[in-house]
Amino acid sequence: MTRPATVGQTATPLLLVGNPNVGKSVIFGALTRRYVTVSNYPGTTVEIARGSGQAIPGNPTVIDTPGANSLTPRSEDEAVTRDMLLAEPDATVIQVGDMKNLRRVLYMTVQLAELGRRQMLVLNLEDEARDLGLDVSTGMLEETLRIPVVATTAVRRLGVRRIPERLAEAASATVLVSYPAPVEEAVSALSQALPATFGDARRGLALMLLAGDARLQGQLSQDGDTATMHMARRLREGLQQALGDSPAIAIAEARHTAVAALLRAVQHGRRRRLSRLRERLGALSVHPLWGIPILALVLLVAYEFVGVLGAGTLVDFIEGRVFGSWLNPAATAVANLLLPWGWARDLFVGQYGLITMGVTYSIAIVLPVVGTFFIFFGILEDSGYLPRLAVMVNRLFRTMGLNGKAVLPMVLGLGCDTMATLTTRILPSRKERVVVTLLLALGVPCSAQLGVILAMLGSISLTGTLIWGAVVLLTLVAVGWAASKVVPGRASDFIIEIPPLRVPSVRNILLKTLARTEWYLKEAVPLFLLGTLILWALAVTGLLPLLEHASEPIVVGILGLPARAADSFLVGFLRRDYGAAGLFLLQKQGQLDHIQAVVSLVVITLFVPCIANFFVMIKERGIKTAVAQTAFIIPFAFAVGGFLNWILRLVSINL
Repeated sequence: MTRPATVGQTATPLLLVGNPNVGKSVIFGALTRRYVTVSNYPGTTVEIARGSGQAIPGNPTVIDTPGANSLTPRSEDEAVTRDMLLAEPDATVIQVGDMKNLRRVLYMTVQLAELGRRQMLVLNLEDEARDLGLDVSTGMLEETLRIPVVATTAVRRLGVRRIPERLAEAASATVLVSYPAPVEEAVSALSQALPATFGDARRGLALMLLAGDARLQGQLSQDGDTATMHMARRLREGLQQALGDSPAIAIAEARHTAVAALLRAVQHGRRRRLSRLRERLGALSVHPLWGIPILALVLLVAYEFVGVLGAGTLVDFIEGRVFGSWLNPAATAVANLLLPWGWARDLFVGQYGLITMGVTYSIAIVLPVVGTFFIFFGILEDSGYLPRLAVMVNRLFRTMGLNGKAVLPMVLGLGCDTMATLTTRILPSRKERVVVTLLLALGVPCSAQLGVILAMLGSISLTGTLIWGAVVLLTLVAVGWAASKVVPGRASDFIIEIPPLRVPSVRNILLKTLARTEWYLKEAVPLFLLGTLILWALAVTGLLPLLEHASEPIVVGILGLPARAADSFLVGFLRRDYGAAGLFLLQKQGQLDHIQAVVSLVVITLFVPCIANFFVMIKERGIKTAVAQTAFIIPFAFAVGGFLNWILRLVSINL
């Protein structure tokens, strides 16, 4: 376990801690004024954002921790937050909470108090609490807890300036919880057994151990502190007998009792209903029947904004005009002037050139699509619709061993699978992250590929389109179900807060979009360039045509497609939309009949996304898992296509 750092070595950092979806990221952006670094917490796939507190005297480091509902962790996110609190004992904690859900906020406040942390409390979403008729006496809360309490509406920057102004008043909160006598005795004994280097955190750590914190016990064991671990186990067993119930339940009940008493003292007013329109829309959006047309409308708007405006209008202008007419011809002219070697010119401006292919693809084709998707996704986030979408699809995802939260990276995959694979970090368990990564790689077409697919579907019958959609959907469900049985672990519980519908903040959406675009440029673009470099190397060495020729027997013999279709699948691994575009060209040239078109579309949809996504799969899941998933997907896609070709030819269906 990480021991406390030496006091006074560096400027005291600030830890933003709080429940999920309470506006921590907005406050982080307001305090830092820009996103600086985003990295994985050591040994995990959980991202931690760090920035310099530009809005705070001394510019201290500000760290945005993952959302957590308890400091006795039940997910990797909660474990990382708790571990960071222990690893940064001198940091000042800025707890951010939702004012309209004060009970949940105060439950974490009392846990922070038991760790002896220097803290202040920021009650965000004050406007929503007021709309609901809830009034919180921040003055009385301050007096009781003896820490500064600030009310904010962060998306409108109301009250945010008071955070740096009152940081100097941060202090350890008053411990309000009284536990049953046997628990207090056990806490006292275990606290004294813990190393003195843990300081004021020993009481909180003792309570975590008595509540059965397996991760904390494992860390003690790794540090060689087996005596304390065995002592905690004996005390926990003794409490079980003395209380006649689980110590974890007794500890939680005592905390809830203390929070309830405090809540009665500081929160006034009765929760009233929202405006009839907002309440009605909110209820309809999760209705088993009426939620479906609302979902269809959302998807239609997404298609028009991302698919038509982003993938159509913006890509046509940037790729055709900016790159096609200006940048690429200029780069080619410079390369012809400065590079006398043909291979060097091809490396930068050839058919597989880093500029003419790599930069053009990542900036001119993909960036407009993911940029518009970032904007639309931000609107869904801020409006409160995303949790409702998760509720709508939860039952379907349960059949795949997942829950409704998995819909978020799956929807994001319609913009870019590479980016969506990175966002699987939001899922609580490794099992869910592995399964969703597989499903993204298997059957979620990115927007660039989806545009080409829709163009091909437009020239065949409605029956053919329905067959394509049904095969892909059923394949995803079947593979997800099978993977949930094979991948070890258990799915997390589906616990999600349904916030009220709200009008999104333009400023907040722009801030999120800029931050995510910066992330895309740093994370994804280098992978596109690497993929282009590999393609160039294959072409230069003559391996590219050999690979195309070797795949012809499968493409022609099993799938019943023209030999030239082999090129599309090979290039499709390196650039997914180019693979689909190759099939589209064959269709336009009359070389694919309608059955061949449907079969080829199914295979290219189920085929591995692209080499950039493969690299991200390695980065996120490890090389063994990435290679195993890819080794499954490629033959499986051909097998599904071959079976579909046999069925369609057998029944002689008219497409």
